[in-house]
Amino acid sequence: MVVVITGASSGVGRAAAIAFARAGARLVLAARSASSLEPVAETCRGLGAEVRVVVADVTDPAALDPVADAFGRVDVWVHTAAVMAYGRFEDVPADVFNQVVETDLIGAANVARVALRRFRAQGRGVLIYGGSLLGTVVTPYTSSYVTSKWGLRALVRALRLETRDAPDIHVCLVAPGSVDTPIYRTAANFAGRYGQPPPPIDSPEKVAAAIVRCARRPRGVVTVGLANRIIQFGFVATPPLYDLLVGPLMRRGGLSTETVAPHEGNVFRPYSQAGQTARTASASASPWRSPAPAAAGRRDGSMKFGPNASSAASSGSTSRVLPAPVDAISARIRSRLNAAIGAITTRWSAPAARSAPAPSRTPPSM
Repeated sequence: MVVVITGASSGVGRAAAIAFARAGARLVLAARSASSLEPVAETCRGLGAEVRVVVADVTDPAALDPVADAFGRVDVWVHTAAVMAYGRFEDVPADVFNQVVETDLIGAANVARVALRRFRAQGRGVLIYGGSLLGTVVTPYTSSYVTSKWGLRALVRALRLETRDAPDIHVCLVAPGSVDTPIYRTAANFAGRYGQPPPPIDSPEKVAAAIVRCARRPRGVVTVGLANRIIQFGFVATPPLYDLLVGPLMRRGGLSTETVAPHEGNVFRPYSQAGQTARTASASASPWRSPAPAAAGRRDGSMKFGPNASSAASSGSTSRVLPAPVDAISARIRSRLNAAIGAITTRWSAPAARSAPAPSRTPPSM
């Protein structure tokens, strides 16, 4: 079995390469950086796999033909290449936003075009995309990534419809929640604070195992993560509640307390952190960690949270104001829930009133 993995240098792609090597597959590993791919290739060769390395950028359609031709055929193509950018939409430079979409969505389309042509000629093949929970829900401060992942989910659905005439050609989406990979540290950042995977967090190996299972027994959509269904239900069934909670939760769980100067991350150029995770990719090793402010009027997308946010923004300072304490956020959420949700969902009483008997309420019909 010949398995192509685009985005094999780190994270889920790296874990998938190792998992397929253990399964006895011949591997074609592709990414933008040869120096990041070689350690992964050596690990896979140590497991007995035959490995070929191809340097390719998925935003260049012509670069993908050598990937597909490395062994003369492709049985499984796994696409996990992705970049990310943090920051309010208006603070993320247009070229950064556009490049994230170009890599994560247009790059995925480029892969599909090459893979499906090979599969049609062969009469069979499995194309597996690394999706995300953020292809079904929305979080603030990641607009380019969310846009791309929603688009990717639509692309996969369209390709599945177009390949219904070929029963042995499968297009699949493996969509995890938070995964402990370097993408949070290597992402472009105009938020003023490093990103981090919000809990609950899964390992790249868990997602890779799901990808291998999907290659053996293809399924249209595979969800990885215990909390995904709950989060998706909240997004669809109770939009006011979801919208109320997601901002504070993202600021506390999805952004670390560690500050960072505005930077473009690995959006335009690869940054080697092969084998590292979000928790082991130390900030001290990052080329972007700097207390220095950005040039005046140029890409200073720092985000300020808390009561002093407006004054800090008006002064042009790059100092960061961290979120309010959890107690204050909880109190604010309780008070706003009563007004926003009312009789639609369960009423959250103030702490002093919890001892009083709750009024009789008729639950809404389902």
